[in-house]
Amino acid sequence: MRNLALGGGLLLLLAESRSEGRSMFAGVPTMRESSPKQYMQLGGRVLLVLMFMTLLHFDANFLSILQNLVGTALIILVAIGFKTKLAALTLVVWLFVINVYFNAFWTIPAYRPMHDFLKYDFFQTTSVIGGLLLVVARGPGGVSMDEKKKEW
Repeated sequence: MRNLALGGGLLLLLAESRSEGRSMFAGVPTMRESSPKQYMQLGGRVLLVLMFMTLLHFDANFLSILQNLVGTALIILVAIGFKTKLAALTLVVWLFVINVYFNAFWTIPAYRPMHDFLKYDFFQTTSVIGGLLLVVARGPGGVSMDEKKKEW
């Protein structure tokens, strides 16, 4: 799941690097069509939220249930593109705190194998945070509820 989430961040980056086709008539409105860039942004958002599937824990304590409910609600909001920037920013903060707490590789001596595992997870999670920050900065894209609300 984490590797797929990392691929989602790369897909978002690739979508941002694609240039949109220019209209031959400047200033003349055109019919809105879905471009490959918009579908790449959708795919990137959906893959990016897979990171949070690895954080779900099915314990019977209150904190675990609350974390699962809030996390699931936020990942659904990002995936469908509703209030995307706010939900992605909340996930960035939440994931950063969890990453620093659970993947603190600097507290383990370098000669222990767990140091390498935690370091790998830390930087992989940091890459997913970067993908979420890209969603915060550029928005959800054309295939999202936020974009459909503008048409209503």
